[in-house]
Amino acid sequence: MLFELAFTLAASQVKLHLPVHQGPFKPTMDSLKSYQYPKWFRDAKFGIWAHWGPQSVPMEGDWYARQMYEQGSHDYQDHVARYGHPSVKGYKDIIPLWKAEKWDPDHLMSLYKAAGAKYFVSMGSHHDNFFLWKSALHKWNAYNMGPKKDVVATWQKAAKKYGLRFGVSEHLGASFTWFQGSHGADKTGPKAGVPYDGSDPKYWDLYHFPAEKGDNGWYSNNPRWQQEWFNEISELVDNYHPDLLYSDGGVPFGNTVGLSMIAHFYNSNMALHGGKLEAIYNCKQTSDGRWVEDLERGIMPRIDPNPWQTDTSIGDWFYNKNWKFRPVSWVIDTLVDNVSKNGNLLLNVVQRPDGSLDPEVLTMLKQLAAWNKVHGEAIFGSRPWTVYGESSVKVKGGSFNEDYKYSAKEIRFTTKGSTLYAIALGWPEDGKVTVRSLAQPPGSAINRIKKVSLLGYNGPIRWTQTPEALIVNLPSHKVSEFSAALKIVGDHLKNVPIPVMQNPPIQPDANGNVTLKAGDADLHGNHLQVETKDNQENLGYWDSPSEYASWRANVKTPGTYKITASCASLADTDVTVGVAGAQLEYQILATGDFGRFKTVDIGSVTINSSGVQTVSIRPTGAQNWKALNLRWIKLTKN
Repeated sequence: MLFELAFTLAASQVKLHLPVHQGPFKPTMDSLKSYQYPKWFRDAKFGIWAHWGPQSVPMEGDWYARQMYEQGSHDYQDHVARYGHPSVKGYKDIIPLWKAEKWDPDHLMSLYKAAGAKYFVSMGSHHDNFFLWKSALHKWNAYNMGPKKDVVATWQKAAKKYGLRFGVSEHLGASFTWFQGSHGADKTGPKAGVPYDGSDPKYWDLYHFPAEKGDNGWYSNNPRWQQEWFNEISELVDNYHPDLLYSDGGVPFGNTVGLSMIAHFYNSNMALHGGKLEAIYNCKQTSDGRWVEDLERGIMPRIDPNPWQTDTSIGDWFYNKNWKFRPVSWVIDTLVDNVSKNGNLLLNVVQRPDGSLDPEVLTMLKQLAAWNKVHGEAIFGSRPWTVYGESSVKVKGGSFNEDYKYSAKEIRFTTKGSTLYAIALGWPEDGKVTVRSLAQPPGSAINRIKKVSLLGYNGPIRWTQTPEALIVNLPSHKVSEFSAALKIVGDHLKNVPIPVMQNPPIQPDANGNVTLKAGDADLHGNHLQVETKDNQENLGYWDSPSEYASWRANVKTPGTYKITASCASLADTDVTVGVAGAQLEYQILATGDFGRFKTVDIGSVTINSSGVQTVSIRPTGAQNWKALNLRWIKLTKN
């Protein structure tokens, strides 16, 4: 049974028809708040993704279908040299070259299962508007063209055979604006002004009809396209009933359209499972318990109370002959770090255009299988401890921020019932694992450890517990090159607080001025993160008035300093900057876009003494606070 939400957009008088399967969830943020995370996902921890399709064919990596229409780009030059000018030979001519002739999904799924994956995600459609499922709504699909196979259905069959949960990723929402470059033309050269093949109306079912002026955001504001997206993703959900649905962005098209899809997905899933909700929806937006927040190529800096997920890749997203693959040590570190913080890892295992895997990838999967055979006990089915771990690396967290060099000094914790696991991200050179969080304070009843063992080792382990730390002596023979996982049993296991590592003070330049960059901030809150826009770091995801950032600045010369900041926001918002005891309140006016940064003059402050000063920026109050992006704060001496 269905109920239908009809919504008319006043500006265009286009009526949206958004059928939602009958059930407890309505397409509202309040209704979705009752979502409960299914146990299978919380236990799974690790999934493998096939980010694969026609864009693999040139072997030049991600976003080829868009960048081949950007004159002067590497992909444009490659395409002209190999296939011809995009006015004649466009992306439509790449699609038939994707044959997937060596694709063996059964064999690949057996490898993924052995490597520890508990769920598998197939590409549904990338931004190229090419579907990997058999669609009655869209002729540009893998059943009709290229491999001439229902790729989604074939992956799903293999996943079910090996007992893996099955998901699909949809990147379709952003396709409309993403692909508009195909309607353009060269600006210079012998082909200047000659329209690309996307300008031809007979191909608009692939490249989309032209966007209206100003419609250039990640998600289009065109209701015609929003309706098309809803219909096509509904077809995917209704015909394949995935356990997981991933959207490449925030909730698509704001609340009305996107929330209707989420409610439809949840309700239809419950109908299939006798009223039990087994569905996972991923998107790149803070969840507050309504779905699983996804961080692309990023990590959480702390334990999140709601389950979340990192999606990342061992190489480029699509096959790139110029990229080197990540080592298995990086995969293991990422997995362990995520799990310790209540997260999952969705890992893209890069396939060649023909569907096969490179020898290096096969080796990595075998190494991962061997590691999970020993260490999986500490990972799968686990839950976070009271703290995620002990770190000598200052982790900023956020999307597109995943390259950290961990060592055996890094400890991550997981739990199963009363059992605690402490995992060192490497094998210590001195043969000892020191866990400061499990010290035995004098006269305290906490941390009464009874037994310590090492996963993968059957012999006894020598250990001592002092007021400073638990010290474990490892055997002379390494169990693993990549980790040492301790299994700890005791009474009243509770972390002993250890000093919080602060960023070093920011030093002034030759003129005595201090620039406080986003990446150097100490962050206070659960969601505020460092992200990257236009190759520059900024503080983002700042949508809570209770969160703030601070720095320690080394001021060498007392005097009066001008305070400026680089900010971007969609709406006016009030901030308070604290410096040397002064509190400067300022209203930052909207810049109109989270990527449009402007420099604002906060005011001036007198600093009476040299030395390290704490500088902070926080919302003035909840009433007038709106989300803000911040690149830097500068103290310039007058």
